Amino acid sequence: MNLSVEEAKLFYDLYAALLAFVNRKLAVSPEQFTNAEEYSATSPEARVAIRDALFAQRELIDEFVRDNPANVKAEDLEIVRSWKHAQVGSFYVFRYLKNYTVFLTSGAPQPKAYGVLGLVDSFEDLVGPHLPRMITAVLLPFQGRITYDGLLTGYNIMFGGGIKRRLNEEYKDAKAAFGIITSLGAEPPAAEPAKKAERKPRKEKATSTAPSAAVQAKAIAQTLNEMTDDFCREHLNDDYAELCRELTATLARKRPSPLLRGRLATWASGIVRTIGWVNFLHDPSQTPHMKLYAIDEAFGISESTGAAKLGEIRKMLKIYQLDPRWTLTSRMDDNPMVWMLSVNGFIVDIRTQPRELQVEAFQKGLIPYIPAARQEHSS
Repeated sequence: MNLSVEEAKLFYDLYAALLAFVNRKLAVSPEQFTNAEEYSATSPEARVAIRDALFAQRELIDEFVRDNPANVKAEDLEIVRSWKHAQVGSFYVFRYLKNYTVFLTSGAPQPKAYGVLGLVDSFEDLVGPHLPRMITAVLLPFQGRITYDGLLTGYNIMFGGGIKRRLNEEYKDAKAAFGIITSLGAEPPAAEPAKKAERKPRKEKATSTAPSAAVQAKAIAQTLNEMTDDFCREHLNDDYAELCRELTATLARKRPSPLLRGRLATWASGIVRTIGWVNFLHDPSQTPHMKLYAIDEAFGISESTGAAKLGEIRKMLKIYQLDPRWTLTSRMDDNPMVWMLSVNGFIVDIRTQPRELQVEAFQKGLIPYIPAARQEHSS
């Protein structure tokens, strides 16, 4: 479900006015605009940069409301003022319902589910029919409901059964605690727990005080992060360190987590080996580069043990070389797997296609940026 045409127009008029003010104030982008029509012609990359600058300094919203440089009506200024309550971050597009699309928070201690309305295009058209889908977005209050700012950054990741089961559990927890949140403002109160009928006291049973498997896996992951961070800091770079952390977190979330068995040094070597293998770390033409067996030596294990752990992780998570999920950010430009998409039934390199197709792919989260826009900027 979307906002009405009139509501969407009002939203874009107000949002464009606010972002134009922010861009003038902070000089984020050389692309200037003064109204919604000009804003729609601005590159998505510029819009994202200005948007991010705004929500890093939300006090600019108060300044806009106070000065009212766009001569916005008083009642509409209240809509702009409410955007200080925006929710910015990563979400799972979890479910399409009749009245809204459910966005589930990602990586939060207490999961929350938001009922979000589209603007012009439906979320199913933008995100696709196959859910869940992980995206980065800004959720904004609008006249007592929740919409988004028209900019979605997606991740071309397919989730397996384990993650889907975890998300289903988190969705149930979110609904039990808060319901589906359909307005933004003050933090929603936690739902009252359902009262249970009183039961006669029973003889107490001895309970175990041992930490749960999930708690153990989390503690192991923290130790592994420290080990791989130290290794990457000394031998590789921050790009490798970040992907190693993501791979460790993925392994920790599996149920049961494979991290609960085996030596820490073996897992640390296997994790670094896997990221290195995907990104051809062993190729002397790469910077940085090192032989994979040197990773094993650094962690004090044998080459055969390190190679076996690499094989185990690859098979477990279906990882392959040039896998876009585990490609270094600095290598995205050179990874053909990132750019090969189906267009009219044919697999093509989207970088060779017209700009409008690249924009559509970017808006659907299929590619990390618009190649044509970057070429225009560099020329």
